[in-house]
Amino acid sequence: MPLRHLKTLRDRLQTPRTNATSTPVTFTDAHPHFEVIALGVRSGVADGNLSSYLIRPLGTNEAVLCDAGTLGHGLKRAEAVGALNDIPIMPNSTLSRAGHVLKQTIRAYLISHAHLDHVAGLVLTSPEDTPKPLYALSQTNAILAENLFNNRVWGAMGDKGPKPRIGKYTYHNMEPGQSHTLQDTTMNITAWPLSHASTTSTAFLIQQKGSAILYFGDTQADQPDGPQNLHNLWEAVAPLVQNNTLNTIIIGVTYPDTHPDDALCGQLRPKDLLTSLRELGHICGGRHHIRGLRVIISHVKETFHDGECPTRQIYRDLQDGNDIGVHFLMAEQSARYLV
Repeated sequence: MPLRHLKTLRDRLQTPRTNATSTPVTFTDAHPHFEVIALGVRSGVADGNLSSYLIRPLGTNEAVLCDAGTLGHGLKRAEAVGALNDIPIMPNSTLSRAGHVLKQTIRAYLISHAHLDHVAGLVLTSPEDTPKPLYALSQTNAILAENLFNNRVWGAMGDKGPKPRIGKYTYHNMEPGQSHTLQDTTMNITAWPLSHASTTSTAFLIQQKGSAILYFGDTQADQPDGPQNLHNLWEAVAPLVQNNTLNTIIIGVTYPDTHPDDALCGQLRPKDLLTSLRELGHICGGRHHIRGLRVIISHVKETFHDGECPTRQIYRDLQDGNDIGVHFLMAEQSARYLV
């Protein structure tokens, strides 16, 4: 495996751990550029561990939060296990480290879509937050302003929607495929639409100083008679994969391969992701371009059923079908990934 992909902890990468009380594992490249802290990694039904990823260029006190299903609880849990310890904080601050990260380090939110498992933490933590921009496609921002921050479900925290408005959050509508410089940061972001059941989701490419990471909101596989959103996204990012600018992807695989086609609800299974990644390899000019690509698997659906942990089942399905040399990691709450 190329040096750029793994440095240590090889044995611990082979099988995902599910013990919620264990200390976070750090996965690191030989020359990492970004720190990713998983504040929440699952889909329903557990409400304290929902999609939310803090992404910070190393050596800076600036970060973005990709989705915010779990926010305040995720920060407190990350602080308790030491996952926030490398983030610089102001000396003599009266804030806890988690409070500092919320109020000063997180500079913007990237919201893929307005489903509750991606925005609940943003809503609940908003009274304690500082003013920030919300970056999303226009459809998503409209739903947040009209149906969530609307003085009926919650206070009008944004600068659009029903009056009176608190105006703490500034809605920034993104145009697909157009790069934006994130306010008060050195990062650039680009958004692409994704198909997700009856709504539009989003993938965000985050770039800083010649390195990139790609975050996916919920997505379904491209359908022959539908939009080819994944294909279009792969074509856009293929040059970054070819030149090793992009080597880490965060994407949801919600159900195991045994889950029926007619009950996917706009989500992916391992076989769906593997098919799509093979297409990325083809677009790049050969599978050798994606060999060693790190793919962090998020958004596994919790269950009330007895039996095998769905995270382990999905991991096994991915490994059994992995004929392309991709390096899969199962996301763990409070874990740090240096990529």
